[in-house]
Amino acid sequence: MASIAGKTIWITGASSGIGRSLALELSKYPCNLILSSRKTGELESAKEACRGTENISILPLDLKNHDQMEMVAKKAISFYGKVDILVNNAGISQRSLIKDTDMTVYKQLIDIDYLGTVALSKAILPYFLGQKSGHYVTVTSLMGKFGSPYRSGYCGAKHALHGFFDVMRMEHEKDGIKVTLVCPGFVQTNVAKNALTADGTPQKTDDTATQNGISPELAAQKMIKAITKEKFEVNIGGKEISGAYLKRFFPKLLHKVVLKSQVR
Repeated sequence: MASIAGKTIWITGASSGIGRSLALELSKYPCNLILSSRKTGELESAKEACRGTENISILPLDLKNHDQMEMVAKKAISFYGKVDILVNNAGISQRSLIKDTDMTVYKQLIDIDYLGTVALSKAILPYFLGQKSGHYVTVTSLMGKFGSPYRSGYCGAKHALHGFFDVMRMEHEKDGIKVTLVCPGFVQTNVAKNALTADGTPQKTDDTATQNGISPELAAQKMIKAITKEKFEVNIGGKEISGAYLKRFFPKLLHKVVLKSQVR
């Protein structure tokens, strides 16, 4: 089992939800934290909520700015001289039917959830190769393993992350680089409220499934266990986790179960 003591951990999407809770949980350990998101004020709030702030740095980041990722990665390295673990947590969801969804919405989902994550991960890769170690912890979703109505673009982007990081692991395991894919189900965050609708505007309302999900604190604790165990992949959530196994062994049954659930 790997230890996170003394490690430098960079968390994207750290201003709220799972990312914020992960920062709070990790601040209990003797490690350095770099917190990133677009919202500097909320990052400062997350930092102040952590246990001790002397080993926590703030680094604003917008995943849409792909061409700035090398500069951002260089800045991240400058804080503590290294990054040991990159937690690719930032992203945005979707709630709209395919027939209604504008192509600009699909492009935004791919630009942020997939290409933004790929660009940042590629930017930090030379540093990982140079130090002959590094750990990518990429938060995808159970929607990266099976689909659900109203989430077509989100599912597509998350499925793409699985393909990319499976190959990252295969190509660079020999270089001491680890990859953990974290697949949450329903977690009590603002993911539904911030989800893009058909025209690209936020949904602004919550949904019952998200409200009844596990707490972000519990999700963060399970993530830390997966990180320390250097797991290839971990599913986090409630009964919705069963969908990942139904997809593999009983895909037609999963199709019926998802349609019957009427989850928005």
